[in-house]
Amino acid sequence: MNTKPILGISGCLTGAAVRFDGGHKRMGFIMDELAEWVSFKPVCPEMAVGLPTPRPALRLVNTPTGDVRLRFSQARDQDLTDKMQQFAEGYLPGVADYAGFVVCAKSPSCGMERVRLYDEDGNRGAKAGVGLFTAALQQRYPWLPIEEDGRLHDPVLRENFVARVFALHELNAMREKGLTRGAIMAFHSRYKLHLLAHSQPGYREIGPFIARIHEWDDLEAFFVAYREKLMAILQQPASRKNHTNVLMHIQGYFRKQLNERQRAELREVIVNYHAGLLPILAPLTLLQHYLAEHPDDYLLTQKYFSPYPDSLRLRLTAN
Repeated sequence: MNTKPILGISGCLTGAAVRFDGGHKRMGFIMDELAEWVSFKPVCPEMAVGLPTPRPALRLVNTPTGDVRLRFSQARDQDLTDKMQQFAEGYLPGVADYAGFVVCAKSPSCGMERVRLYDEDGNRGAKAGVGLFTAALQQRYPWLPIEEDGRLHDPVLRENFVARVFALHELNAMREKGLTRGAIMAFHSRYKLHLLAHSQPGYREIGPFIARIHEWDDLEAFFVAYREKLMAILQQPASRKNHTNVLMHIQGYFRKQLNERQRAELREVIVNYHAGLLPILAPLTLLQHYLAEHPDDYLLTQKYFSPYPDSLRLRLTAN
């Protein structure tokens, strides 16, 4: 198993000059900050189906039958849909161990959402399409963290995506070592507070499911079902309300160890975070300080405190 998460990425986002206009869309965060912690596997689906750079622009065409086709903008009789689908069918099996994928926004091959649709007469339609390659990626791997470069400028979505990438990587690594009930339950235990921060209903639903692991004879089938549930919960960005709930829960572990002044100070910091007056790093730092002074075996295992490398500094702006 690769020691770093493997990320697929649209080639143009790495700085490679593979766009239709001969340019690129290099993304600084991806290449200057995240690159230290992941291994990239770039791909340009349009180049992969034999198109040159520069090349005529492509578009998604919504046919009267509701079928979405990939065609050249100016030569509407030239259809690349079958070529793109054949490429995806051959390429996607190799993505099974990836921990995420970053795609290029608005692209008729790679866009994740709001790709412009046209009718067969060339009239502009709604921004309601998904690039053909990315649509195939989503269909084959519904649990895979996928984001596009435009959305990753949003600090909340950026933090959420990176957290999902590292969670899936850890899950994949566990599977690679050989599935056991103990390993799955230990993994889930480490992620309990992290899940609670993302979705309280999801946390309550997945708990009974993991408790029934002994009813499953096929651990691989259990893993597949668990992975889908876990990643669906983590796809929901953690809210300030849910973070506050988790922080208050953690505070309870220190009731006996802290004096009245320390308890009041901690409570005030959490309340001020909830009110938006402090970043989440304020209560987290204080709680980690108390955890170092008063170690707790359960809390020390929790991924909630550090779901990804701290040097990425994603919690400075996300909450």
